[in-house]
Amino acid sequence: MAKVLERMKKTIEERGLVTDDSAVLLMVSGGSDSTALAYAAADLASQGVIGPVAILHVNHKLRGADADADQEFVRQLADLLGFPLFCCEINVAGLADASGENVEAVARRERYLAANEALASMCRHEGRPLSAARIWTAHTQDDRVENFYMRSIVGTGPGGFRSMRYTNGPVARPCLDVSREDLRAFVKTRAAAGREVVRDAEGNLWREDATNAHTDRFRAFVRHEIVPRAKERNPQLLDSLCRTMNLIADEDDMLEAQTADVAARLVEWTALEGGLPDYAAGCVIAPEFAAVKVPLQRRVVREVLQSILGSDARVESASVETVCEGFGENGPVSGYTNNIQGDLALSANKRGLRIEPMAAYRARRKKGAGENGKGEGA
Repeated sequence: MAKVLERMKKTIEERGLVTDDSAVLLMVSGGSDSTALAYAAADLASQGVIGPVAILHVNHKLRGADADADQEFVRQLADLLGFPLFCCEINVAGLADASGENVEAVARRERYLAANEALASMCRHEGRPLSAARIWTAHTQDDRVENFYMRSIVGTGPGGFRSMRYTNGPVARPCLDVSREDLRAFVKTRAAAGREVVRDAEGNLWREDATNAHTDRFRAFVRHEIVPRAKERNPQLLDSLCRTMNLIADEDDMLEAQTADVAARLVEWTALEGGLPDYAAGCVIAPEFAAVKVPLQRRVVREVLQSILGSDARVESASVETVCEGFGENGPVSGYTNNIQGDLALSANKRGLRIEPMAAYRARRKKGAGENGKGEGA
């Protein structure tokens, strides 16, 4: 038990995951990882490492009676530990059918929407600042390594190989330096030591999701087929690969800072009244962008397109390259035009390269032709 708590405390301190009075909302499904997280958070709270703690459980209504049993298990766990419980039921399958989206994507989105709402409610009740509050998830080294291999199979940019971040907005992952096996041992050791634990109707210390064994799902395939084979070559795979990902993350953070600097200097957004950027209306990338190294160009363009399309949209690699092709060695390629992502127009002249919705591009061209007999560029 001490090993898990010490690793978690080290991660919390080194990564600045919380302060000692931060409100913490735990996302608990009832599986081994999140059950261990709940017990560990109770110990950390009693040691003064974190502030008030509450639990959120989301019943996705996907597994019938098993899902209801998960919900009951988490309710008992919250009662045992004396944590307030936020519990919500969401018909994820119905939402996915109505929108045509992937069930897992809908479940994740709804989970985090519920988590942010619960965290805000908790902070109001506890009188704690929302800015310092955190949502804790039980992602482990195993999850991070699985993500690494999944991205290796389907392809990703260099930053993707950092895999999971320790923090992402209000979400923090204090178990990211701990293995799933360590967390399970933590719960078993707690029970063996005679400390109070919750057991389900079959006497289990946590709830098992049978769908985790199905290798027709991508993550389950990587978990059960790829990672075990890699561990045969390197039994210390989790520690060694996570160290490698942390090195990648350090370099990625440096490049992200450089990306933000270039974007601030060379990207001019269409402005709303009051001067705020109207991301959906597009931007102009300055001629000096041509002197930026191509790898950094790609990062800046990806960030620009993500801002235009929205955080949930997929930015296509071909779109990034198409924008970069609008710049030559000495500046924008005058007269260059193209369209990307289905509805974004690119146009370049000596003043820079403009990215805008196709309707805005056509209206601008029509106006320019009416005024001077030819259309406008950037």
